[in-house]
Order: sequence, then structure tokens, then C-alpha cells
Amino acid sequence: MAIEVREVEKTFRIPVHRIDSFKERMVHPLAQPEYRTLEALRKVSFDAHRGEFFGIVGRNGSGKSTLLKILASIYRADSGSIRMAGRVAPFIELGVGFNPELTARENVTLNGVMMGLSRREAQARLDAVLDFAELREFVDLKLKNYSSGMLVRLAFSVMIQSEADVLLIDEVLAVGDAAFQQKCRDVFRDMRDGGRTIVLVTHDMTAVQRYCHRAMLLDEGRVTYLGEAEEAGRQYLRMNFAKRDLGETGADGLTLVPDLLARVTDAWIEDTDGTRIENVEAAQPIRINAVIEARQDLSNPRFTVQFNNADGVPVFDLERALGDDEHPIRIAAGTSSQISLTVDENPLMPGRYVVVCWLGLLRHEEDAAIQSMKLLEFVVFGLARGQGVVSIPGELDVRVGEPDEGAPR
Repeated sequence: MAIEVREVEKTFRIPVHRIDSFKERMVHPLAQPEYRTLEALRKVSFDAHRGEFFGIVGRNGSGKSTLLKILASIYRADSGSIRMAGRVAPFIELGVGFNPELTARENVTLNGVMMGLSRREAQARLDAVLDFAELREFVDLKLKNYSSGMLVRLAFSVMIQSEADVLLIDEVLAVGDAAFQQKCRDVFRDMRDGGRTIVLVTHDMTAVQRYCHRAMLLDEGRVTYLGEAEEAGRQYLRMNFAKRDLGETGADGLTLVPDLLARVTDAWIEDTDGTRIENVEAAQPIRINAVIEARQDLSNPRFTVQFNNADGVPVFDLERALGDDEHPIRIAAGTSSQISLTVDENPLMPGRYVVVCWLGLLRHEEDAAIQSMKLLEFVVFGLARGQGVVSIPGELDVRVGEPDEGAPR
């Protein structure tokens, strides 16, 4: 067993009225501070096995990060016991512990020493860190001159080079640009099968489904589910739905209930020759393929592929429904389906875009299960043909002077 947690509790005292200034203290010298208590964790117990990728999920304020900080010895539990086997490396926030006045070379070495490595061992891993982060030419630049993207790439690269037996990770999957994010996903896939114990706190149910062997769901400091990662994600989505009392209502009047219906196993862009590419040149066709595996039986599913800009604003979408009441189509659990999409006249202006697949499934007459799955990100590059996010073909005519006789005024 790598981690053993038994009956852990943690309570915080939060002041009701804070006295922050000297003037307030002088005006009310005898005022007694009032506190309210927040029970962050309530008798939390679980085990994480050696070599297991273990997920912790829950709504904001459920106690996830508090639990992770207790495991990392940042907080002390009020009661209960924790046993951990091997060296532990916490990564609660990327970049914490970096000194902006030092260079990347100095920070990587210092970070390694703080993680328990000798100076020689810390220096030896510098090349691997720089190669993964693609920052070799900036190794002697002070971190205060790094961009935010460069900084998170360096921090993530330092994290994955850790040789600790247990990694504690809090929401670090979405770092860097699209290409670097793909590298991060590949690393997590390798780590999943690499024999180290990893505890991941996240709101990303796709990550839980993709990487975690098991997962635990927390709600208001209590363990409400512990077991299969997919079921933990499903219950998390249902919990969010239940907290709203009613689900969102679609344009057709159906109540939309979030669920885990499928998962993306592969997604890519290709050129006209069928070669995989990362980005698309302006005005060139967009060809996207994705492989989606059903996680439960799907009857007459509806697929909608949506293109969003970098701010998350929908630009356009394409929809396809499979089957109907007269000609039903059923996709059995475990079956993979390939989605292929082609936009011959690419209307997108240069910029970054995110492609999302919405999968819908009619469950009853008044509600439908729905899931959003991110397929990929890509950049449209080239010369801008105007303003906005799309370029629409058309003609604009301007005539100077008096209009022709009979022309509309």
C-alpha cells in the first residue's frame, strides 16, 4: 500500500468580522473576534495502491485541495492517521518555489536539491527538463523575463522529472499551447503505466476517465463514492446536476442531464493527402477525424461538432443524428466509432480554435443525457482577410454620385 488514510478530519476557524487596521483596533479595543467553523474534511478514509493513478474529484469547496495539502504535510490534520510509503513530491501549484531573480538553470538545480536530490543529480536532469520544455536557448535567462507560457512549461517539465515514489498533483493538465498539452497528455499516459503512485485532484472528468485507475468523490468534506474512475466521474456530473435542482433546457424543451457516455481515444487534423498536421493555413480545407469509444449503450445518438474561438465563444457547428424511432441505431458499450468532418471552404480567420464534440442521447420524453468532449485545438495561420472570426464570401459595391435613374434610393 502506498497511501493509507484513516478517519482524517480538518476544521478551519474563519473570522466573521476581520479587524485589519490599527484604527479599528483602537476604536474597539475590547471587541472579541467572532469565528465560524468550516468542516473541510469529515472522517475521510481511503487507500491508494502502489503504482495506482488515483483521482480525487468534487465540487469547489468539497475538500479536495485541503486533503492534498494534508497528504503533502502543508496542513496538519485535526485527527485521524496517514501513512505513506516512499518519497513524496507535491505539485500543488506549478511554479511555486521558483525564484524569479535566478535563471532557469539555477532554478532547476535548486528545485532538485529541495526535492532531496544531490547537487550533481539535480544538474544531471537539467538537459531532460530543458528538452521537454523546449527552452534550451533560454536556460540562462532569469525567470522574471519568462512569459507565463514559458514558466508553466518549465514547471511542468521539472515536475515530470521528479523521481519520487508518490506524486501529488493538483490541476496541472492544461498548460502551454496545444502542442505542449499533447506532450503533457502523452506523459500522463506513460506515468499511468510507469509504476509510480499518482494522486490527481481535478475537475476534468475526461482526465479522470482517461488516466485514473480508481477515483474518490468528495462532497462537503465527506467521501460519497470510492471505486471505478468512470463511475466517480458520472456521479460527479450527476451531483452538479442535482445541486441545480433542474438541468439546463435545450432549444427543443428537453432537460439536459450531464453523463459520461463515451470517451475520445484519438483525434487529429489531416491535410488533403491524409497526413496528420497540427495547424491549418487560412483558406485551406479543414479535415478533422476522431475516434470515440462508447462507455455505455447508445441508442439513436446525436453528434454535434462545435468550433469555438480561444475565448470559448461558439463560431459554428455541424450536427449528425444516427437513427430514429422507425430505424433505430444502437452503439454497444465498448464499440468505437470514427467521426470525420470536412469544411472545404474554411471560413475561419487566423487565430486559435477549440473543437468540441457534444454527444446527446434521448433518455425519456422530457430529458436527454449529454456530454461534452474536447477533441483538439488548432491554429489557423496566414494573412488576415478582415476583422472578426470568420470570412464570408460576398461582394460589396459602392457608387459615388447620383444613383442611376430607377435605382433604389
